[in-house]
Amino acid sequence: MVLVRVYGHKTDLLINRKDETRNIRILNKAGFTHSIYATFNNGLAYQFIEGTTLTTETVKNPNVYTLIAKRMAQMHKLKPDSNDISKEACIWGKVEKFMEIMPKEFSDDSKQARFEKLIKPFTVLKQNYQLLKAELEDLNSNVVFAHNDLLLGNVIYNEKENTVTFIDFEYTAYNYQAFDIANHFAEFAGIDNPDYSLYPEGELQKAWLSIYLQEYNNVNYVPENEINLLYIQVNKFVLLSHFFWGCWGLIQSEHSTIDFDFLEYAAIRFNEYFKWKQECLRTRV
Repeated sequence: MVLVRVYGHKTDLLINRKDETRNIRILNKAGFTHSIYATFNNGLAYQFIEGTTLTTETVKNPNVYTLIAKRMAQMHKLKPDSNDISKEACIWGKVEKFMEIMPKEFSDDSKQARFEKLIKPFTVLKQNYQLLKAELEDLNSNVVFAHNDLLLGNVIYNEKENTVTFIDFEYTAYNYQAFDIANHFAEFAGIDNPDYSLYPEGELQKAWLSIYLQEYNNVNYVPENEINLLYIQVNKFVLLSHFFWGCWGLIQSEHSTIDFDFLEYAAIRFNEYFKWKQECLRTRV
């Protein structure tokens, strides 16, 4: 079976498709994902992977999250031999580009009214971005080859073979280790109607991080202080995940032809950021 994916309207504003295909080839060569059969101007054809995508229940299954934590650690240890990959954390450039191109107003009066009601003024968002950047850069999180979009639909679980496969590498690039993990934890909330009360509790996070660090450091035991350090970093970087996808949602609300309320989604992500901002930033490493 062959899958054909056609790119969405104006997604070139958000995604470098040349980088995406390069990333798939790198990860396929490492044995981590599907192969590409063909590329064309507005899409690609690629290998079908047997299995099912995750749900809000299966992502918390210890057997499944063990596989995910190990596979993410293995991906983070990759050192792609490619001269066109920047080794700098990509997230700041991405957010700044998104903030530059995201709509500041809408020509449709009803949409503009919703926009003003749901989204804080751009000056407020910009101030918060600068605060977030200053705070998170000081954490010195490792920079690794990261997926950056590990939502439930981007993990294929094959129960029969007891494997997980990551897919959709549109945002894959070098980035902060803690961001990639935090971004995945935020996706425990689900896709269509995210429920952030499902964000994993501390006990589950630390069990997950212990498995991850054992694989990442190639050890059988991880001291509690190392788990706690990464735990604190992750729960600060989750703020950046909410902020990033909030900006993304605003861009999609202007350009996407998909029948989905992207403006509402952007508001949900920004609201999560502002809800947890003080508590997360107050925690000290």
